Parts: sequence; structure tokens; C-alpha cells
Amino acid sequence: MKTLDIFKLSLSHVKKSKMRSWLTIIGIVIGVAAIVAIISIGEGLQASVQENLGGLGADLITVSPGFSRASGFEGHGPQTAAVSTETFSDRDLNVVKQVPGVLYANGIVSGRSDMIMGTETTSVSISGVDTLVWRSMVTTGLEAGRYLQPGDSNAVVIGYSLAHDVFSQPITQNRQITIGGKTFKVVGIFERSGGFGGTDNAVFMPADASRDVITENVSRNQFTSITVKVADQSLVDEVKAGIEQKLMNSRHVNSRTQDFTVTAFASIQQQIAGVTQSISMFLAAIAAVSLLVGAVGIANTMFMSVMERTRQIGLLKALGATNSEVMKLFLMESGLFGIVGGVIGVIFGILISVLVSSIGFQMIGPGGAMKTVVSLQLIIFALIFSTLVGVISGIVPARNAAKMNPVDALRFEQ
Repeated sequence: MKTLDIFKLSLSHVKKSKMRSWLTIIGIVIGVAAIVAIISIGEGLQASVQENLGGLGADLITVSPGFSRASGFEGHGPQTAAVSTETFSDRDLNVVKQVPGVLYANGIVSGRSDMIMGTETTSVSISGVDTLVWRSMVTTGLEAGRYLQPGDSNAVVIGYSLAHDVFSQPITQNRQITIGGKTFKVVGIFERSGGFGGTDNAVFMPADASRDVITENVSRNQFTSITVKVADQSLVDEVKAGIEQKLMNSRHVNSRTQDFTVTAFASIQQQIAGVTQSISMFLAAIAAVSLLVGAVGIANTMFMSVMERTRQIGLLKALGATNSEVMKLFLMESGLFGIVGGVIGVIFGILISVLVSSIGFQMIGPGGAMKTVVSLQLIIFALIFSTLVGVISGIVPARNAAKMNPVDALRFEQ
């Protein structure tokens, strides 16, 4: 028998038992749709995280006050030590600047203040920066205007969401706003940066001006954190360790009394990406269990098909069909279940991921809808995997059919 003839015979039997065939295919559809949807959502989540964290810069390091450690089991039980400092001094900033590999170091003054525009008031996050180096460290582009420059005193750059979504009327470039009782001019508006660690809801101004408007008490020549730009991204870990050691020596602290934390944003990106990938793979593995159920359904259908077609098998063998041709007949049939279920499952999986992307996560915030990524590789993988599941599920029934004695098969009566 020609391969095409075998395929036509397999297809005709699948069409003949439509109800049974569709019930068998549904199990594969559910499994493939779940896998495609979950993996596409997971990849989209990773892309969103990288996009949002990307605004922080992989070559940036931050030094923040406070350090916590678990000392383990000592005495009668576990103890947790926490040491903190509220601010850093000019001396600390100079120490950081002298660490090899540091390109720029920016003393940041962070806090909150009330912002007034017209008759509306809202509480905003304030970041006071060193205008000499800030432009070289910020990674978010501008929608309008310019960045802060040396010599600016009552100028601010505001985030996209603050400009467009907070007040009843959008804030435009050159608009006068009141923060902490002082009047400032909006010289720039950021592009949308995304969620975590972004600039969307923040106000940036010169550090000296920020100390006068924030509710927190930060003295002159004091900073709430220090942000560092590394000369070469490959030196991030080395520079991070150098900053930590130099500050410990300068502040006369050791590993037990350390009162600051040094964090590299590149490591945060890697850790979050690893977690999101692990979660998506775990969920995909759970979804794959439904494919196992579908495989059992295919195997059950094929066993029933072999039993019902015993006389047909005997007739085919009597007419000269070989064992391999009989086996190929049933493997093609089970493979058809897999590939048809795979195609339909991929379509449903894409529709689910599009639905999630468009309406499922709008509550994240303006422009924060979850992305989904349906790659060509994912589609090909899903189709190949579902086809293999179908073929493998039919191996045992096909082998049983191939081993039948034609004389006994022709005598078989249900």
C-alpha cells in the first residue's frame, strides 16, 4: 500500500466516527491551548518586567540606608538584627566617587510633598538630584521639553502619568505648579517608563530645592540615597563590592553593624526574570498534565478502533498488507488526532492570550496592561508536541493490530 492510500484510509475512519473523534481531540485542544496561553503570558510578563526594569539601567547601583540580617539560631532561638541610618553625607558621596569603576555618583534626596495645580492637590514622590550628573544617568526619554541643567533652581521634570492622568487637565511644558508651597516651572515631561521603579509618577528637581519642599527632614549636604553609574557594565559586581568595602571602612562598621545596603539593578533584573520564568514553566508543566489526559483518551480510542476493525485488519493482511503498513495505518490515525487538536489548541491559546493582554490586567495602571508574546517557535513546538503525543499514544494499539493473525482476525466476531 502507498503511504497516501494509508493516509486516506486513516482519514476516512476518523471522519466516519465524528463524535468519538471530536471527543478525543478536545482533550488535546485543552492541553495545547493551556500550554500556549500560559507560556505566552509568561514570556510577555518577562518582557514587561525587563522593559520596566530596563528604565533603571543595568549599569546602575544604588546605595540605600538600612541593613537587615538573620543571625540564625543563637541562645534560645532565632534572632534578627537590623541596623539603619537615615541619610548619607557629602563624605559618603565622595568615598563612593573614589571607588575604581565608578563613572558618576549622584546624591539623591527623596521624599514626598503636596503638589497643587489650580484647585487640585495630590501627594507626589520627590527626587532631588545633582543636575551636573543626572542627565548622564537617567535612561527614560522625554515626551516634551528638556532635562534639568546646572543652574536650574525652580525647574522640575515630571513623569508621564503625573502629567497626563492625575489631574483633570494635563500638565504641559512650561506650566507653573506649586510643590510644598513653592512655585516651580515644568521644563520637561518624561515618556512613559512602565511600572516598577519608573519615573511615571515622580517629580525630579535640584537636590537643594527638594530639601525645602519634602516633608522629611533632610539637612544640607545630606542625601537619602546614592545612585552610581558604572563605567563598564561588566564591572558592576566588582564596583558593588568596592563600594560596600569602602563605605564600611569610612563609616567604621563591620558585617554585623553595617547600616547601608548596596544593590545592583542588573541582579534584580536577573532574579525577577528567573522567578517569572520558573513560574511560567511550572504552570506550563501543570497544563501539560491535561495533555497526558488527552493522550490517554487517544490511546483508549485507538484500542477501541483496533477491536472494532479486527476483521478489516484481517482483510488487509489477507490482501497483502504488511505488519508495518498496518501499524502505519493506526499511527497515522492517532497522529491525526494529535495534529488536529494541536492546530485548534494553538488557535484557542492565542485567543486566550490576546484576551488576557487586552482586558485581563488593565487594573495594573495606565498603560500597564500585561503583554503576551506568542512566538513562532512556541507555535511550532506546540504543533510538534501535540503530534508526537498523538503518535506515541497510538503505538501500543498499532502494534497490537500489526501482530494480529489474519486468519484469526477474519474469524473475529464482536
